Formats: sequence, structure tokens, C-alpha cells
Amino acid sequence: MERIRQKIGKIKEHLTFIHSVKEECFEKFDTDKIYRGAILHYLYLLADGCLVLAELVIKEKNLRIPQTYADSIDILGENGILDRNFAYDFAQIAGFRNFLSHDYEKIEAEYICRKVMNKLNDIDKFIVQIEESINI
Repeated sequence: MERIRQKIGKIKEHLTFIHSVKEECFEKFDTDKIYRGAILHYLYLLADGCLVLAELVIKEKNLRIPQTYADSIDILGENGILDRNFAYDFAQIAGFRNFLSHDYEKIEAEYICRKVMNKLNDIDKFIVQIEESINI
């Protein structure tokens, strides 16, 4: 359970950083390589952290072993740890994580600054649902 608490703490730290710099996104994403790199790195850490957290919860609850990253989110939905509909949508974070790790050169400011930054609240919902379901 301690590893789950630690992972939640790290995810919250990364979210705090992203929230602190997201207002500058359109202004800096394409022109400031350090800003761009930091944003992409922290978004990767967030996505990966959520997937690791899902796997830790699965292990803690002794649920079936996921076959893919997205499967780990689906398993949480199937077992009532996450709202099923939310889990279905949130499982897209697995594809986003993979996209960040392989195709980051192709990422455009419009995608990151508008679409991704507007979905950060989903990570908050993910954490809240996990905390509530395992009584943290």
C-alpha cells in the first residue's frame, strides 16, 4: 500500500508542475525547446505513472494480470475500482504514453496545449477514484 501512496504523491507532483506552466503552452511550445522538452517529459511521467499506479492497485487487489497498458485501466473498471465508463475513456492514456515515447517529434502545439492540457482533470478523477476505492 505504501508504494501506491508514493506513486500517487509523484503523480500529484507532476500534475502540479504541468498546471504551473500550462498557461504558457501556446506561447512557448513551438519556440522554446527546453519548455517543450519539459512539458513532454512531465506528460510522459504522468501517463506512465498512472499506468504503473493501475498495475500496483491490480497487484494489491490480486486481480487478473493485464496483457497491455490499456488493459490495466480496463481491469480497474471491471472491478469497480474505477467507474466503468470513465475507465473505458481513460484507457486512452496508454496510447498517449506510447505516442510520447515513440513519436514525440511529431507532436504539435495544438494537440498538447488544447487537447491534452484540457484532459488533465481526468488524472485527478483517476486518483480520487483509486483513493476512494482502496481507502487511502
